[in-house]
Amino acid sequence: MTGTELEITEDLVRDLLREQHPDLAVLIIREVAGGWGNQMWRLGDDLAVRMQRMDPTPDLQLKERRWLPVLAPRLPLPVPTPVRFGEPSERFPKHWTVMTWVPGEPLDHATISRGTHAADTLAEFLRALHVPAPAEAPIATDRGTHLSDCTDGFEAFFQAVAPADLAADVRAVWDDAVAAGAWEGPPVWVHGDLHPANVVVSDGTLSGIVDFGDLFAGDPAWDLAAAWVLLPADTAARFFDLYAHADEAAIRRARGLAAMKSLFLMLMGQNGDRGLPGGKPHWGPVGRAALERVLKGV
Repeated sequence: MTGTELEITEDLVRDLLREQHPDLAVLIIREVAGGWGNQMWRLGDDLAVRMQRMDPTPDLQLKERRWLPVLAPRLPLPVPTPVRFGEPSERFPKHWTVMTWVPGEPLDHATISRGTHAADTLAEFLRALHVPAPAEAPIATDRGTHLSDCTDGFEAFFQAVAPADLAADVRAVWDDAVAAGAWEGPPVWVHGDLHPANVVVSDGTLSGIVDFGDLFAGDPAWDLAAAWVLLPADTAARFFDLYAHADEAAIRRARGLAAMKSLFLMLMGQNGDRGLPGGKPHWGPVGRAALERVLKGV
């Protein structure tokens, strides 16, 4: 155990359950691969334990506890819903939450073979999610604003990993997105972190959405970028047709954000290749493929 990372084991998870939710302690516990800010453990067949790990504060978990029970009933795909709360203790001085398990394989370890179905499914999900948020909804501090406020982040990713053969085209997409008009509607609910590790796939199509820690009220373009980041080639147009609420400026902003998110995936892949903490070697090819889809447009 270090100052920033707690060693989380099956025995620890079971001990915490025995202390705070003993009726659940008899269920089978299995570690779930992946996770950085939080670590997941399967609990029986239908539940999971989400353990605060590298996140410096419990804010993201507490946000999920507060808002997922409100949003889940009106969403057309399964999402993890809190069912029990674990509070900090001497044994584990951080928060943890028992949530419903969303079955399926994360997209960064799977593929979408039914592209049309996946495009329709994602469009319907985001139409249901992107409704005006209440005044007390969380506001993001590092995302959700206009792209002109994100140029430093884009530049960092661009300089680190933009392929030489694509750099000029990527720059043009970003500049066009920054020049697009700002979101003028009311702040809507936005997942905020739709990338391949945060959606699950079954039978070749999207079957669930996970990790709502970045949930905020703001510009839906931050989610619409998923048309390129998640969906197979040549399905973005169908997605936007069915979503139906994105004007030209929103699509331009979404495309720029998709370029930035693709570069982020590539950077995480590069970090993984270098053995850096949190790096994901298999994300590099995923990000490159997404970037190529972005450059094709709608």
